[in-house]
Amino acid sequence: MKKYVFSLFFLIIFLVDSTYGFDVKGLQPVIPYGVFSTFSANSLQKGKSAFEVSAERSVDPDFYRYLFQYAYGITDKIEFITTIPYADRWKDKQSGFEDIAVGIKHRFFDEGKYGPSIAYIINASASSGRDEFSTDGGVGAGIVVSKRVGPLNGHADIFFEKAGSGKSKDEINFASGFDFSAAHNFKILGEIYGRKSHYSSDIDQLEGRFGYRFVTVDYIFTTIGAGFDFKKRNPEYRILFSIGMILPVEEKQIKTIYEEDR
Repeated sequence: MKKYVFSLFFLIIFLVDSTYGFDVKGLQPVIPYGVFSTFSANSLQKGKSAFEVSAERSVDPDFYRYLFQYAYGITDKIEFITTIPYADRWKDKQSGFEDIAVGIKHRFFDEGKYGPSIAYIINASASSGRDEFSTDGGVGAGIVVSKRVGPLNGHADIFFEKAGSGKSKDEINFASGFDFSAAHNFKILGEIYGRKSHYSSDIDQLEGRFGYRFVTVDYIFTTIGAGFDFKKRNPEYRILFSIGMILPVEEKQIKTIYEEDR
C-alpha cells in the first residue's frame, strides 16, 4: 500500500504543468477536523458551531490572503460550511474578495474496525465581481475518506468544480493528509495538495504542507504551518496561521467526593 501511494505521488509530480494562475481558494475545512485544505469525514456535533480566522503569506508570487470560516453541525452527520477569502496585495497592488463558498458535508458511512468513514460534500460559490480573483461563482462536489489508526488520523479527498464563467476551465483538486496526536493538546499535521485549476488543462499545482495544531484552552485551536510547491516553486513557499473556536463551550462537571465521618 505504501509503495502504491509513493508511486502515485511521483507520477503526479511528473505530470504537473508549469502554467500558473491565481489559486482561487474555494471551500476549506474548519477546525477541529481536517488538515490545511484536506477535509475530514468527521463533523461537528449537532448544535455546535466552529469559527476560524486564517492568514496566509505567499512568496513568489507575493500576496497575503485572509479567510473567515464558519461551520455548523446540523446533525451529528451533516455539517454546513462556509469560506470567505480575501486576497491582499496580489501583484503588489490588487486586493479584494474572492468568490464566497458554501457547502454541505454529509457523512453517510461511519468508520468501522477495518473500514473508513466516508462523506460527500456539495458546494457552491457566489461571484465576488472581481475578475482577478473570481470564476463568476460555480458549483462542485467531492468525496472524503477518513480512517483512524491509533493516534494517527488519515484523510483523502477529491473534488470537481464547475466554474460559473465560460472563460474558466473545470477544476479538479485532490488532497491526502494526516493529523497525528503527539500529545493530549498537540497534533502534527501534514498533507499533499494538488490541483488542475480553472486556468490550465493539466495539473498545475502540487504542494506539500506541514505544521502543528495545539489547543490553547479546551475550545480554542491554533494552527501554524508552511507549504512548499514541489514542481515550479510557484508559490515558492507559503506561511499559514489560523485560530479558531468551538461554541457553545461545554461546562465540565466537577464531581465532589464526600467522606463519611467515622
